[in-house]
Amino acid sequence: MIERYSLQPSNFNPETPKELVILSIIAQSFFQPFSLEDNLLVILTALTAGSGIGFNRAMLFLNDGMKLKATTWLGPRSPEEAEAIWTMLSSPGIGYAEIVAYNRDLVTKMVKDIQPRLKSLVYDLESRTLPLPALAAINKEIVLVTGAQNEPAVDPNFIRFIQVDSFLCLPLIAQDEILGEIVVDKGITHAPIEARDIELARLCALLAGNYIYTTNLYKKVVEMEKMAALGEMAAFVSHQLRNPIVAIGGFTKQILSSPCQPERCRRNLNIIQEQVKHLEDIIYKLSHFLKITIRELQPVDARPILLNLVERPDIKLKAAKKTISLKIDENLPLIQCDPVYFEEAVVNLLDNALDVTPEGGKVYLRARPYNDKYVMIIIKDSGPGLDEKSRDKLFSPFYTTKENGTGLGLLFVKRIIDTCNGKLEVQSKPGRGTMFKLYFKIQERGPS
Repeated sequence: MIERYSLQPSNFNPETPKELVILSIIAQSFFQPFSLEDNLLVILTALTAGSGIGFNRAMLFLNDGMKLKATTWLGPRSPEEAEAIWTMLSSPGIGYAEIVAYNRDLVTKMVKDIQPRLKSLVYDLESRTLPLPALAAINKEIVLVTGAQNEPAVDPNFIRFIQVDSFLCLPLIAQDEILGEIVVDKGITHAPIEARDIELARLCALLAGNYIYTTNLYKKVVEMEKMAALGEMAAFVSHQLRNPIVAIGGFTKQILSSPCQPERCRRNLNIIQEQVKHLEDIIYKLSHFLKITIRELQPVDARPILLNLVERPDIKLKAAKKTISLKIDENLPLIQCDPVYFEEAVVNLLDNALDVTPEGGKVYLRARPYNDKYVMIIIKDSGPGLDEKSRDKLFSPFYTTKENGTGLGLLFVKRIIDTCNGKLEVQSKPGRGTMFKLYFKIQERGPS
């Protein structure tokens, strides 16, 4: 017997044990393209959902610099609103994703009423006399407060906001760093906060801290990658432009410093013209690379494009004393891409293959259906091949094995294929040439 179950839980069942409810709700963040704000809302949902831990309301504080600021409030404002929410959440067919979406909408609706009051709840983490709830964050400990109205350690402004006598402070900590805090209460049901509630809430706090920490870490990595890319681009531009500029400056100086023979002047001007053309080529390639924009994928008939490629004058000139072996399936399906960019991608690879193939060598261009989902295009050269280190760097910005290469050609090809939702594979070994395999999704042919 074979039984099948959905990987993602779908229905909200009030009779499910609390631990499973919490894990099921939190699991939504792995199935949804959630932002940090939504992932934290998932945690707040787990804390306040009807058969979850059972807290009625939750308030989120985040560390902004060295200040702990209240940012989000989730929960009903009255028993009547609570009853309406719980009735909705108990409706048949309501899933966890719907609950999170409902809570997102609830938070948005409350912004107008709650946000101005939330802004007043700001605590300086550098202060030596911090009240609760901020004191829990700075001490990195869970704090249960009962009899809050008579507790001098609690901020009176905070008490006026939540208007409850008992609440639980859950610091959000990761790598010993204070990232924020969640405060929860049972201000609607007025049920006691029990030890089991605290243990389950601890799990939510650990996950929320991890969400914030990993998101911040990811942002730092992205920023570092941007800076590294800028550094590489600056080095590339400096390297590529220096020689032409120096040559132009030197030969211009020769012409201006003293009278020269017409023949010598003409030679210098020709060199200057060549270097200017080289500069224009570099600038064109850079700008062209940065301007890849495919707004909408189109059905592309690749067969005539590939057949015409080998007849292009520039390709025929480069293929002199070499052979291009062409084999295109007669019933090649349409692919999803952009015809102009598709041609440029293949031309780029074909051009590279001809560059590295010696006289008398062959370049292979093949196109055929790979399966019922993809068309495969192969471009293989008879060149020297690549070692593992060079192969791993092929798609790195500004990496090139050519003397006058820009190191953007293969990256340009990869960007096109990625934009067309395709795939790219490279096979190469020293002495055995290099083979590129391009996979493009098949576009179904419409009626004639």
